[in-house]
Amino acid sequence: MLLRGKSAVEVFLSVYLFAVFALPGWCHWFIPHVPKMTFHETAILPIFVVFLFRHAKDWKWSITDALVFTMVITMTVSEYLNAGYNEAQNLGFAYFATAAVPYVLAKGLIEPQGMRIVFLKRIVVILAFLTIPFAYEFRFWYNPYRFVTEIFFPGAAWVTTVRYGFARAAGPYAHCILAGAVFLIGFRVQTWLERSGQWEKHFRRFRPFGMTKARILTCLLLMGLVMTLARGPQIGAVLATVMAAIGAGRNPVRRATIIGLIALAIGIPISIQSYEYAAVGRDHAKTASQESAAYRKTLLDKYVDIAEEHAPLGWGRNGWPKVPGMPSIDNYYLLLALMHGIPVCFLFIAIEVSMMVRLMRDGFAKARRVKPGMSLSFTLGGLYLGLLFTFFTVYLGENVLPIFFLFTGFAEGYLIAGGDGSSGLPPGAGATLVPQMNSTPVRRFAVVMS
Repeated sequence: MLLRGKSAVEVFLSVYLFAVFALPGWCHWFIPHVPKMTFHETAILPIFVVFLFRHAKDWKWSITDALVFTMVITMTVSEYLNAGYNEAQNLGFAYFATAAVPYVLAKGLIEPQGMRIVFLKRIVVILAFLTIPFAYEFRFWYNPYRFVTEIFFPGAAWVTTVRYGFARAAGPYAHCILAGAVFLIGFRVQTWLERSGQWEKHFRRFRPFGMTKARILTCLLLMGLVMTLARGPQIGAVLATVMAAIGAGRNPVRRATIIGLIALAIGIPISIQSYEYAAVGRDHAKTASQESAAYRKTLLDKYVDIAEEHAPLGWGRNGWPKVPGMPSIDNYYLLLALMHGIPVCFLFIAIEVSMMVRLMRDGFAKARRVKPGMSLSFTLGGLYLGLLFTFFTVYLGENVLPIFFLFTGFAEGYLIAGGDGSSGLPPGAGATLVPQMNSTPVRRFAVVMS
């Protein structure tokens, strides 16, 4: 009903972002003769239909479109050949609604409508509020989302895991590592918003410890990342921060050279030590952390040969031979190769690497147009490096899948609009864009959230 009188981008920012960042992805609606749908899938499909009627004519094709659409189509074909029409229909719909459509809408709406800052701020505010249920779960070992979801979707919620005597917060993202990946994104985005001065200095009458509003939000998102107790995303956040730091100086090329040399000097010994740490095997691991690392190495040793047996199109979503004692594939690249073939795995890596390289290239090319530390290209490029590492430790699923493609669409639209050299406003919008949002209740809500 909102779409009758509101623009697609307003409903997208007000409804879909809340659904995909704040509502659990483990809840599915079961309707006869209709593929099962989550909250965020239900929210995005009507927006997509309106987008096709109102904005499809303005679409600008790019190489990332081909990578995303080819990946989704190939996965659907793989499932059809391995498991039949019904399973292919379900998987095809799921990836259409959680990969292709978020990518299309983020690319076609956010930058063209001048909503870059509103989009990023909205995400940060939602994640800041999520630290409240995260803190409860972290302290009391119980995910508050289960209070409600168990009533309507019994048995669907995932089990909370524990580390160091604390629960590993997962919130609406089902698993702590998936939650860590989301907060990796939010923390780095908020760091950029703070450095570039996009927030007012303080809340009207609330400024604890003299901190600005931006610093409070940054601390909250860092706390959210810490409460997941997920090493993969936390290391990924460090990598993302290092890459973003390249754009924090007046000479990015020199900073990149220095950082690259330091990374080689430190990274090579750490890589050797990490391999030896994980190579002891699960039976000889001395700690739970070492056992987890050994498990992931053993995954590769056991499953690579199985993936190579059906290299072109994989075994299907659930068809590969299972190794006893290893039911969980905690490596998304290996999982993609097993399910849908090595080419699909390479397509996904190509999306990550090509976006990272293009964003970094834009950051270097536009370095003189932005103040040090205010390059969004280096920040977004860092996100892809952090996620590239994180997905070696977890599968890409639940809400994190649409969030990944949401940011890929946003980054693609950002580059098409001019990257660091663009203003973030639609052509001819001027400075009156945000004040105009006060004319309706939905628009007033958007201003408050921003």
